[in-house]
Amino acid sequence: MKKAFSLIGLFVLSISCKKTVPIIVTPDNFHASVDKVTEVMVHDIFSPPVASRVFVYPNIAAYEIMAQSHEDLASLAGQLPGLSPIPKPKDSINSELAALVAHMELSKQLIFSEERIVVLRDSLFNVWEEANAPEFNAAKEYGLEVAAHIAAWMDKDNYKQTRTMPKFTVDTDDPSRWQPTPPAYMDGIEPHWNMIRPFALDSAAQFKPVPPPAFSMEEGTDFYNELKEVYDISLDITKRGDTSEEVEIAQFWDCNPYVSVTRGHLMFATKKITPGAHWIGITKIASKKSDFDVAHTIYAYTKASMAIADAFISCWDEKYRSNLVRPETLINEHFDDNWKPILQTPPFPEYVSGHSVVSGAASVVLTDIFGDNFAFEDDTEVPYGLPIRSFRSFAQAADEAAISRMYGGIHYRAAVEIGVKQGRDLGYFLVEKLNMKN
Repeated sequence: MKKAFSLIGLFVLSISCKKTVPIIVTPDNFHASVDKVTEVMVHDIFSPPVASRVFVYPNIAAYEIMAQSHEDLASLAGQLPGLSPIPKPKDSINSELAALVAHMELSKQLIFSEERIVVLRDSLFNVWEEANAPEFNAAKEYGLEVAAHIAAWMDKDNYKQTRTMPKFTVDTDDPSRWQPTPPAYMDGIEPHWNMIRPFALDSAAQFKPVPPPAFSMEEGTDFYNELKEVYDISLDITKRGDTSEEVEIAQFWDCNPYVSVTRGHLMFATKKITPGAHWIGITKIASKKSDFDVAHTIYAYTKASMAIADAFISCWDEKYRSNLVRPETLINEHFDDNWKPILQTPPFPEYVSGHSVVSGAASVVLTDIFGDNFAFEDDTEVPYGLPIRSFRSFAQAADEAAISRMYGGIHYRAAVEIGVKQGRDLGYFLVEKLNMKN
């Protein structure tokens, strides 16, 4: 009996003598959380506009926590429509840890395959709780409180209302209007996205672009020339084979989560990241190259994701206003009924190019954060079997992303050139309007 009591005493003594250690959250922890969100969105096949929403709110939640504890970061409360200040912590807390908790919690609420976020979350939580339960629990409680605050604000952005709105009606009598394209002939996605509450924009139509060239299939008109240009480029690229530079560029910036593959009677989707996810990946590359700490890593993600989200709202506002037919429809009808674009045509109207608007906006914001002529190696597409591409600047990357849509055969020149300008104008506006640095 005495021996049993002595063993119990040693066990109690070992617990009481166990030392707690400070919990250190690293930038790589936050990158891993963002990467997991991207991975889940690819798995769940989120549309590009919806994916931008999934990125932005968790980043804002994390950023608002960091802004409270870092003198050089300014809160977005009062700057973004309807966003009130987050609750203040009751006691001193580990801000980096609370920010990561808030990011993972809100991310989990915004995706379908929640268990994939939970696995990452619990693996970190178990280590941190073991290391320092009081510090962990205080930060966790506060992070969840902030996540709930941002979630309540998020729920008023009109997203839920757009879920019950009618599908887009296709006008089959007007040859200038968008028609569903092969092979899946999907309905136009997110026709009501211009009703989503913007972040920096005053309205979805604030950067409304000039109209596209007037529709005409008469030779010599601007529209006909742009259509013929897409066709001629594709023929030239096809002659030079799949290893041409244009094909590599088109495939690198494809970022179409809706690619359908038909094998016999079977049709299935290949999974890829969205345009916004590609630029989130570039944000990660730049943050790591610049050796940003946790606070400034979150700052970079938040600023970039707001630009991307507003870019989709602005772009989709124009897409369903102009409702322009895709090159594939007209080329099959007037030039070659067997022609296929190098890239599969995404399921929404042509004008303006979404990737061009998003790339223009993201490139301006990232240049503001990291500087002009920031050279980087873009390995974002390596997990999808594509090689690294090198860029001298974010502006160069945006220009290449834009022209890739013509190389891919899915956009006319006007949609590309006007789209990237629209995005850049939006990016400059966001940089000027939002004060995120004290």
